[in-house]
Amino acid sequence: MKSNSVWCEAIATLRAEVQDVLENNILCFWLDQMQDHEHGGFYGQMTGRGELVKTADKGAILNARILWAFSAAYRVLRKPEYLEAATRAKDYILDHFLDPEYGGTYWSLDYLGQPRDTKKQFYAIGFMIYGLSEYARATGDHESLDVALQLYECIEEHSLDHEYNGYIEAMTRDWQPIADMRLSDLDANYPKSQNTHLHIIEPYTNLFRCLKEFREVELFNCNYVPTLGAVLPVGVSVPQEMIDHVEMSLRNLINIFTDRILNPDTHHLDLFFENDWTRGAGHLESYGHDIECSWLMHEAALVLGDKVVLKKVEPIVRDVAKASAKGLNADGSMIHEANLDTGHIDDDLHWWVQAENVVGWFNLYQHFDDEDALQRALRCWDYIKQNLIDREHGEWFWSRHRDGSLNLDDDHAGFWKCPYHNSRMCLEIIERTPRKT
Repeated sequence: MKSNSVWCEAIATLRAEVQDVLENNILCFWLDQMQDHEHGGFYGQMTGRGELVKTADKGAILNARILWAFSAAYRVLRKPEYLEAATRAKDYILDHFLDPEYGGTYWSLDYLGQPRDTKKQFYAIGFMIYGLSEYARATGDHESLDVALQLYECIEEHSLDHEYNGYIEAMTRDWQPIADMRLSDLDANYPKSQNTHLHIIEPYTNLFRCLKEFREVELFNCNYVPTLGAVLPVGVSVPQEMIDHVEMSLRNLINIFTDRILNPDTHHLDLFFENDWTRGAGHLESYGHDIECSWLMHEAALVLGDKVVLKKVEPIVRDVAKASAKGLNADGSMIHEANLDTGHIDDDLHWWVQAENVVGWFNLYQHFDDEDALQRALRCWDYIKQNLIDREHGEWFWSRHRDGSLNLDDDHAGFWKCPYHNSRMCLEIIERTPRKT
């Protein structure tokens, strides 16, 4: 067992390294290479071989995640260029992605900013809430909070299943049933999924945290002082009824994960479901989603602040993380997923899986003093440093194949390749650790 001083030194080094990567590898790439100064917002794609596709469609996921990343970076680091990029993303979303006729947000736009795919995918609307609520947290901007609340009510009205509970995947633009509910061609076509629920609990957690922070300012004049001209949430009235409603939704989502999505026999998360929660698509295990869920579910319970809920959730957090370790390699990296029915294993080493792997294990060390978990986080970070960070062009590669070769076929930046998993990993470590003095 290593001494406490050795662990402290290792954590301090980790903090310094992730902050350097965040600022000088990830965010600078999006600032320098992906801003669309001709048509607004950000470009929709750079290929894995570095070709900038200026005419690529602009996806809701990409833009919402850009908004979240720069908002969170500004909140933590207070650099004016991050606020400028976050505001650029927010303005573009409010001007182009919101559906003025039916509500909600479009799935994608063309490069000129006109609607391309107008379906309402609730996963994407959830990410809009995530980004807008984070912008509100960072700046005190009441417009962002208002729109986030409107989108929350949209999900509650159109996606919540009042018969069986849970949230359905998608609808047409005018809120009618849609035949193809999939997020992507890689997903199975079922009305409910673990992935969408994961990325609804995530924004609902952030929205509830934002509402509580605003409420504290309103009631107790807490020390909330954004800089650089940001708008304080002075005079912003947060009705207690709305806070209670979001809290109720967050409680419900925690129970959905513990009682429906979690497989009690394996402690993995089942991935696809019928409306009545019958498992679909066979026996699938997604190790990246398991480890990501372990800390996001814990975060939800911590933000909720209910000791009874936390007592129920914390053993599950550890069980799910332990189950995800089935996907670990000796070098600290984690494979993507496995189909137990067919025996197929996707053993590519994806950038997002490694990022969540670091946070998930660090969370176990932080809250449960699990030194083995800290070692796993540090080993995975070593793998990332050596294999996934593009030191020449910026950002991270999509993945490495199991033989170690780089995957250059998938995007370097694009519809699904965003400054989110990796920047969030860096920001989580920064916020969870003291600065070395």
